[in-house]
Parts: sequence; structure tokens; C-alpha cells
Amino acid sequence: MTLALLFPGQGSQSVGMGAALADAFPSARSVFAEVDEALGQNLSQLMREGPEDQLTLTENAQPALMSVSVAAMRVLRTEFDFDLAKATYAAGHSLGEYSALCAVGAISLADTARLLKLRGQAMQRAVPVGRGAMASLIGPKTDLALAEEAAKAGSEVGVCVVANDNNNGNVVISGDKAAVDRAIEKAKELGARAIPLNVSAPFHCPLMQPAADEMATALASATIVAPSVAVVANITARPETDPEVIRRLLVEQVTGRVRWRESMEWMAGEGGVTRFAEIGSGKVLTGMAKRIAPDAESTALNTPEELEAFATSF
Repeated sequence: MTLALLFPGQGSQSVGMGAALADAFPSARSVFAEVDEALGQNLSQLMREGPEDQLTLTENAQPALMSVSVAAMRVLRTEFDFDLAKATYAAGHSLGEYSALCAVGAISLADTARLLKLRGQAMQRAVPVGRGAMASLIGPKTDLALAEEAAKAGSEVGVCVVANDNNNGNVVISGDKAAVDRAIEKAKELGARAIPLNVSAPFHCPLMQPAADEMATALASATIVAPSVAVVANITARPETDPEVIRRLLVEQVTGRVRWRESMEWMAGEGGVTRFAEIGSGKVLTGMAKRIAPDAESTALNTPEELEAFATSF
């Protein structure tokens, strides 16, 4: 068995996430307390009690999702003696790449929290509200080629690119609102369904360059060491362990495409992964894994019971 650990991205947040872990395990509470201290913010209370509209804000959702993922990993290791060496790869969707890097020791928890807080704020500052948009192209005819054709049509009136290649049947486009609207029309002509996303900014497109510049400055002074488990990067869809390469790719990731389908295909194929475990909040990546790599086992680990069952399965 070859194991890969997966870490969810924005959209998986929900009020109450992490509460069961905090109630059950001191190790989880210590993670949430450390994040609160690093940010100078009672993020753990916001996660537990809401309100949802505040938790959903990008600058809160990003460090919150990371903290739940890292808390779950700490519970696995501290409470259930899970050996991280059992994993061959780790990967995270967009902000989840930071969760993965923190979980495997490449970036400290406090630094990861601060970087993600800044990342969320910088992404929000990069584009005035209302100028940008994102849309999910879905349906059996939807694949990367269809999405790129739709984005090409959109780019005739503004910035429009493929932002997230999640899996066949689910590809996200991003850019100027007028351009995304044009791309939606084209996608429908090509046989896809198109759903505008309720997001505060057009992530993973060239309009995010001001945010990438901010992150380049912040990451230049951040301490990054070689991870204990290779992290499959969104930008390359390949495992990376060199700290300087990781630093550069985290900057490129702000404007670049999340190559999730390719990452999963590489892990399930050349990487030989037979078991995927999604660590943290929600089951979004588990659903994608089952579609991309149906022959592999895929499990979401959200609750104390799920974590215990997973740890004792080795």
C-alpha cells in the first residue's frame, strides 16, 4: 500500500469544523491556540460559533481550514501514534498546499497561519469587488480542452483562464467578469453546464499578480525546510522537496492553475498511490479522488472516530 495525504482548499469550511477534535483532544486544542496566538485573533471561536459570513471571508477561511487539517494530523500522530513515514506523498488543493507543507514539517504552524492570513488579504486587495468572477464548468462533456476553448472565447474581451482543473466533469475558469460571462456562453454552446461561483475575487488568474507580489515578499523571508514527505505541487503536478523550489512555486500558485487532476493522476499512476486520505474539513477531495482514481481507496478523515479507525488500520 502506498499512501498519499490530501489537504482541502477553500469551500470546505463550515461553522463547527474542528470542534469535535478540540473537545476530544488536547493536541488539537494546542494547534488552535497556537494559530490564535500567531494571528492575534480568536479564529478558533469563529470556527466553532460563526457567523458563517465571517468564516467564509478568504482571510479567515484560509488559516481556519489549515488549522483543522494540522490539528487532525497532530491528533493522528500524538493520540494514535501514526507514523508520518507511512505516507509517501502529500498534496493540497490551493491553500491546502500550505496545510500539506505545514503537516509534513516544511513550514512552522505559526508561519503558515500568518502566510495564509496575508494570502487571503492580498487576494482580496488585488482586484476590486465586482471586477472579477469565477465559474465552474460541469457535466459529462466538460474537460480541460472544453474549458480552455471557453476561456479562449472569454479572453477576447478580458482576462480569462482555467483556474482549477479539478477532474473531468469539473473545471473552474477565472478572470474579468465580462470575460468569464463570455466564456460561460461559449461553454454552454460546447455542451457544458456553467455555474457562477460566489467568490470574493478571481483566484488563480493573472489578475492576482499584485497578491503574488505580496506573497513573494513574505515568502522570501519565511523559513522553509525540506518536507519529511514529498509534496505534489499544484503548479507542477509533481512531487517537490527542494525548499527554494517550493518557495517559488507558492508564489506562482497565486496566479497559476491548480493542476489537481494531473496531480492525482500522477500519484495514482507513476506514484503508485493506492490509498488517499483527506485530512481536515469536508469530503470534497475524496469525491474528486474517487472520480480520478477509482481503483484507489479514498477516505475523508473529519471526526475523532474516523481518525482512530484510520490510524489503527495500518
